[in-house]
Amino acid sequence: MASLLHPLTSFSFSPSPPPPISSSSSSTITITCALPSNLRSSDRRRLRTTSKPCTWTSGLPKRSFVLRSTLDEVSVLDPPPPPEDSTAELLSSLKLKLLSAVSGLNRGLAAIEDDLQKADAAAKELEAAGGTVDLSIDLDKLQGRWKLIYSSAFSSRTLGGSRPGPPTGRLLPITLGQVFQRIDIVSKDFDNIVDLQLGAPWPLPPIELTATLAHKFELIGTSSIKITFDKTTVKTTGNLSQLPPLEVPRIPDALRPPSNTGSGEFDVTYLDADTRITRGDRGELRVFVIA
Repeated sequence: MASLLHPLTSFSFSPSPPPPISSSSSSTITITCALPSNLRSSDRRRLRTTSKPCTWTSGLPKRSFVLRSTLDEVSVLDPPPPPEDSTAELLSSLKLKLLSAVSGLNRGLAAIEDDLQKADAAAKELEAAGGTVDLSIDLDKLQGRWKLIYSSAFSSRTLGGSRPGPPTGRLLPITLGQVFQRIDIVSKDFDNIVDLQLGAPWPLPPIELTATLAHKFELIGTSSIKITFDKTTVKTTGNLSQLPPLEVPRIPDALRPPSNTGSGEFDVTYLDADTRITRGDRGELRVFVIA
């Protein structure tokens, strides 16, 4: 029958309602063909004389269809969007891939060039799958306490990353503990909280403390944030937790080095209820999970 159809002929299906399934049940599907105006008379006669029901069997209930000619054309429907479950599964898989890429790197302090490239590639896959972040709609997702699990800037072996900061290692016995960001979208507070351990001469135990670098933040685009430094507060923990917090004096602007302006900008490139990726104005990649 296929040889009888003109190459410009379009057709549509009009299935009849399916009957109850049984070994003897059958249904009819009407195929309506649209014949072009320039079709030859001999071809039209061949189509009319051969327009009769046809049946086939494929292990299922018998079905039949009828070929009829008309000038109406079938409309084409767009394919349905992928189900939400498949998108969620993809994002979950890509998040797991990113977490695997940065695990064991001590938040980036132990990262080498190959580690940096793998982490960046995994982050880009998740960013692409998640789409563009719009903080004007999803600002509430920033709210909370976030734990830093990776920073590409820490591969410089300094606590400041790509910005000025004390080095880590034997020259200055500072051990980096957990790093958090505490964000309040109502008060616009944006605090970097860092746990540190300072080495002390033997036999004294190391000094444990928490430094809070307070900032204010503002949106400067749909996915961009600017933070402005306010103050630094240091609070001892552990055996010296009874000591009151100490506010570190701020360096006067006239004495502040050009590389330390007291403000910074970054883009939020991925954001959901438990994972956040940011890229800073100096190219640093940071990955956070909700604490």
